[in-house]
Formats: sequence, structure tokens, C-alpha cells
Amino acid sequence: MIFGPRTVDVTCMVDIEQTPESLHAHAIPDGIDIRPGDRVIVHGAPTEVRFGDHVTLQCRATVIRAGWLKRLWTRKTSLFALSELYEVGFQRGT
Repeated sequence: MIFGPRTVDVTCMVDIEQTPESLHAHAIPDGIDIRPGDRVIVHGAPTEVRFGDHVTLQCRATVIRAGWLKRLWTRKTSLFALSELYEVGFQRGT
């Protein structure tokens, strides 16, 4: 398709940790740069990790490339989305 999304299937390193030191989940596709507006769908990653566990595994992933218009839109609107994070704060309870 000329105007439709382009998909690429790749392997993906998945790193999930839920310990007292860290709570994170990273999915890093191998051999491809993720650009603004692209989407990554990871296949076969665990949906739960028990507290105290750290899991690292290889999965398959599908990268859905954004077209030029979506890429431009994402670049322009990302600054506004980032500024929403500035609204987060901690307030003393009363």
C-alpha cells in the first residue's frame, strides 16, 4: 500500500523488573530505529511479573511505521504532551 502503514517484524529484547530497587518494563526492537509516531506491538511478553522478579527474554515484535503526516503531527504535539508531566506534583496531606 502506498498510503497505508508499513509494518516490519523484528525480534525484541524485553526486560521487566518488579523489585524494591526498580519497577520497569522495556521493549527494545533489534536492528531498527523507532521514530516519532511509530508503534511497537510486542508478541508473547508476559503480562505479569511477581514482586521480586526480574525477567529478560527475546520476543517477536511488529513495528508499524508512521507516515510522514503522522510523524509531523507527533513531533508538533509531543511538546504539549510532555508539558502535562510538569503538572504532576506532591502535596502535603491535611
